[in-house]
This record gives sequence, structure tokens and C-alpha cells, in this order.
Amino acid sequence: MALGNVRIGITIGDKNGIGPEVILKALKDKRILSGITPVIYGSEAVLKHYLSKDTADQLELKKITSAENAQLQAVSVIDVLDEKTEVKEGGEELSSGILAIKAIEVASADISSGKIDAIVTAPISKSVCQNAGFDFPGHTEFFISLSNGAEGLMILKSSLMKVALVTTHVALKEVSSSITKEGLVSKAEVFHQSLQKDFGILNPKIAILSLNPHSGENGKIGSEEIEVQIPAINELREKKILAFGPFPTDGFFGSSAPANYDGILAMYHDQGLSVFKALSFDEGVNYTAGLPIVRTSPDHGTAFDIAGKGVASETSMRNALYEAADIFLNRSRHKEIHSNPLPVNKQEKRDKWHSKQKESKKN
Repeated sequence: MALGNVRIGITIGDKNGIGPEVILKALKDKRILSGITPVIYGSEAVLKHYLSKDTADQLELKKITSAENAQLQAVSVIDVLDEKTEVKEGGEELSSGILAIKAIEVASADISSGKIDAIVTAPISKSVCQNAGFDFPGHTEFFISLSNGAEGLMILKSSLMKVALVTTHVALKEVSSSITKEGLVSKAEVFHQSLQKDFGILNPKIAILSLNPHSGENGKIGSEEIEVQIPAINELREKKILAFGPFPTDGFFGSSAPANYDGILAMYHDQGLSVFKALSFDEGVNYTAGLPIVRTSPDHGTAFDIAGKGVASETSMRNALYEAADIFLNRSRHKEIHSNPLPVNKQEKRDKWHSKQKESKKN
């Protein structure tokens, strides 16, 4: 598939946050349209509100009613609600949640029917959306719920590292009980497969971070490493997955170790994301692996405190768009390569051939 044919749906996020601003800023660089056909799900009126605040390099929006009508080299927008909605920059309103949820739902339906190839989600306010009826902790859990029991995995990716999470939006006091050997093995397997299929790494090396300080000090500061993590790593090794650890988090990130691994598997949200965002905040991308669809997002939130001020960086949104296109194409290539593999000789055929070779040497 040609690069210019990657049709990406972009959900508007919270209309009062920085989502609309960073979407428009990212798409103002027309070079991005050579590789991506963007379709924004949300509100033309909201987008025009933010466009009106910047008189330089105006971006032309093409209003359409179906993603199938999106044209190359154009920025298309679909109004997902009939009624008009006003913008209150930095304000938390129920109407923001209603618009954000509808945008996610319409884009999800379109990717399921093949009208778009990938989704990039702008940030939402989880509390606002939940007050509006969104019964999920975040985007990740929503998309997992649509995937017929698929094992989803949150991955944060930058030029420095790829960090995946075993648990995501879970209270810290519940993390330990949420991690089992079977669950850890399953998440590591999804990570391994994603690194191969989505990022094109043939035989990835995965570092697994310990749950407790100093890897538990041989059980003196917790037993999870001995009872859960090490048995899980041993099982992964038996499955020919290159898993290493468990590594103490402070020592691992405080050294050059991250550069030696293709992926890092953290046990809980802040263990992995605190360091990741400290090092890659402006460029990081959030990716939900393990699903039949491709979904990415910038690695920041709604940033209500700077909404509408024109100072939000679009770098993470731009990277999320490019990453979605790259992953979609990587998946397409992986599928094509493995769709019709050459047949492998069965063992008995090889044995028969070796027997003939031995007989010929005797004669």
C-alpha cells in the first residue's frame, strides 16, 4: 500500500483542552499530507475557533460526511454531533465529554468497517468523560473492550525507548495482587509480538523491571520477584522469548542499560511512565498493542492550564500520526510476508534424504 493511502482518523479529544490546537498545528505542516490522509472526528466549529486564534498559515478544512470521501492532500473533518457546541478554553464541561465520546465511537465504527486505517486519539479528561457516561478508565480500556477479548498492552514509544505496562490505571495498593505469573507472561508475549509485527524487530530483547526496591533483596523487601517474576521470566525463556531481569528500576534507568534492550516491561503506571516522560515528554507516543486495530496518541493530557494560549507543542501529536502510519504499514508488510510462506519439509522427508545420502556414500 502506498504511504499516501494511509487514512488516519483523529479524534478531537476534549474541546477545551489542547487537543484541537495540537491537531491543527501538526497538520499545518503540509509535508505530513504526503504520507497521511487525515480525517478529524469532532466539530468543525470547534476547530475553526482555534484556527481563528492564529492568523498565520491558515489551514483549510474540508467538511465531509463519511471518511470514504476523504481526499489525498486534504484535511477532512466530520461533525459527529448535530448540535453546535461552544468552546470554553480550560474549562471542564459535560459537553466536552459528550463530544469526545461521540468522536471516539464514530471513529471506532469507521475503523471496524475499514473506512480508516488507524486512529490517533487526542487527550480527554477522564473524569469529564466518565461524568458523561464513558464507563472506562481511559482510551486503552475502551479499545480493548471492542476487540473480542484481545490482550491489550499500553506501550510508550520514543526515539530513546519503548516502555510497556503490565498494569495501567490501577491504584498502587492493588498493583501487587494484580500481577500474576500467568498475567506477566501474557503481557510479555504481547510485547514480544508487537515488537516483531508492529516495529519490525526480528528477535527483540525485553527487560523486565522488578516490582520491589532492589529487586526485593532476595525476599527481604517483598517476595514477588521470587514467586512471580523469576518464574515468569524462566517460562518466557522456554518459549524462546529473550526476557531478562527482574532489574531494579533506579539502577536500570540510572545506567546505560535501556539502550541494550528493544523493550522495557514495567509493572505499573508510574514506574515506567515517570522516567519515560521525564526523558521523552515532548516526543513520546502512546500505542495500544495487541489489538486488531492500530491506535496511537500523544503522551500528554488535556493541559487545561495552557489551553487556547497557543503555546502547546504539537511534536507528540505529529509523532503519533507518523507512528500510526508506520505501524499500519509494518503490519501490512508483516502480513504479506507471512501470508504465503514456503512449505517446510517434514522431519520424515529430511530423515529420508539423509538416509539416501548415507546409502550413496556406502556405494
